[in-house]
Amino acid sequence: MTTRRTDGFIQVGGVAKPHGIRGEFCIKSYADSPSLFGSVAALFLQDGNKPPKPFVLRSWREHKGLVLLKCQGVDDRDEAEALRGFAVLVHEDDLPAPEEGQHYLYEMLGCRVRLQDGADLGTLEQFFETAEQDTWVIITDDGKEILLPAVPEFVLDVDLDEEVILVDPPEGLIDLYLNPEPPQKKKPRRRTSKKKPRPPKTPQAE
Repeated sequence: MTTRRTDGFIQVGGVAKPHGIRGEFCIKSYADSPSLFGSVAALFLQDGNKPPKPFVLRSWREHKGLVLLKCQGVDDRDEAEALRGFAVLVHEDDLPAPEEGQHYLYEMLGCRVRLQDGADLGTLEQFFETAEQDTWVIITDDGKEILLPAVPEFVLDVDLDEEVILVDPPEGLIDLYLNPEPPQKKKPRRRTSKKKPRPPKTPQAE
């Protein structure tokens, strides 16, 4: 799933399923640390493109790789089930300040991505977050898509003032997306006669 930004809100997770019978529900968290849910002033849930609705967060805890939330007004399993698939949002202003030298991913959306030699790759349009790593989606000026693993050895510098990200992708990655090999043509099959060969004639004795 991709993290998205909506009118001052930042998506920090998605509701996965209800948990138990008291209205608690599981979310897939996109935050680096689940402690985020203990520091924000308010939590918002959004159904598709509908306006986000505020919820008072009563408690949160980690559970088997997910985060369990209990919100005021969600008191049983049916009410929690109705939230399945909702986006979990917080106000951008409520996010804690990142540590020095670090940035929130949403802040980098729209930045130009360049190689060390100054060559321009395109614009960082979105990103995917997984348990292993983040993957950036870079769109070139002619509409091609480049997927870059966003790991420290490939991301050299982020300058939000200049809106430029300097990267050093693994060898061959860029060519893989920009100059893919054309599909090889299949060799035409040789047609074979379906007629069975005639057996050799047996010479007759004179």
